[in-house]
Amino acid sequence: MQTLERITDRFWYQTPVSETDRPILGVVIGDNQTLMIDAGNSEAHANYFLDELSNHNLPKPTLVAITHWHWDHIFGMSALQFPSISSIHTKVEMEKMLQYSWTDEAIEERVREGVEIEFCANAIKEEFENNRNISISLPTITFSDRIEIDLGGVTCILQHVGGDHSTDSIVVYVKEEKILFLADSIYPNIYMKKRNYTIKNVLLLLDILEIFDAETYILSHWKPISKEEYDAEAHLLRTSATLTESFQGEFKQMKEALESKVARSLTEDEIETLEYFANGFELQVK
Repeated sequence: MQTLERITDRFWYQTPVSETDRPILGVVIGDNQTLMIDAGNSEAHANYFLDELSNHNLPKPTLVAITHWHWDHIFGMSALQFPSISSIHTKVEMEKMLQYSWTDEAIEERVREGVEIEFCANAIKEEFENNRNISISLPTITFSDRIEIDLGGVTCILQHVGGDHSTDSIVVYVKEEKILFLADSIYPNIYMKKRNYTIKNVLLLLDILEIFDAETYILSHWKPISKEEYDAEAHLLRTSATLTESFQGEFKQMKEALESKVARSLTEDEIETLEYFANGFELQVK
């Protein structure tokens, strides 16, 4: 069951759904304009979000920011009757999808070709079932690196950050509220046979994210987390990158070194993170 949650009077978000891969959607409420963050994975998702805003007597968005091109963040755009903004890189990736068919056969063919992955294919089928009314709407406004939007009483900075998950990724920093909407930016690359992180991309991403003075961080497929929780995640990523470099992607040695460093058995998340870095190193060597 999705719910609409308040972090501050200026920022609300709708909780995600793992079964159909619905990500968190956010809204920033200014005195003059209201910014929606991401468009959802279907028109049904987008419309449900708008209905929930109305039910809470919150203003209708006047602009939507798209964090990256992946289907679960853009398929709701065709239901939105207001301007959209994204990185120019996101628009380029979305243009490639204009020619796609969304039948089971077409989706499965793209999976075989390596264009799509099984996880996303199954989620699309679950979200849309037999009603594949999927229409790709392109962003109406694009930017290259960074843009600042004054909504009236609150400012949003949209910053291209890249990363392994999707090279076009942007984050949205709600300046006065000290909220950083990370979207999927710190997640691994999932469009490969083996999910992976790469040393260079992760370290560059973390360096960019450090410039934002945030107290709350929003991860699209999880929840808002505190600065302390984010710092712990960033530390794990940095440490894993360093160990990957030191041991040339040898997972067993990386695992033993991290266990020695933390003086305990590793958590499932720590082991998975090391595996993703080892996978990335293996791919780069090839």
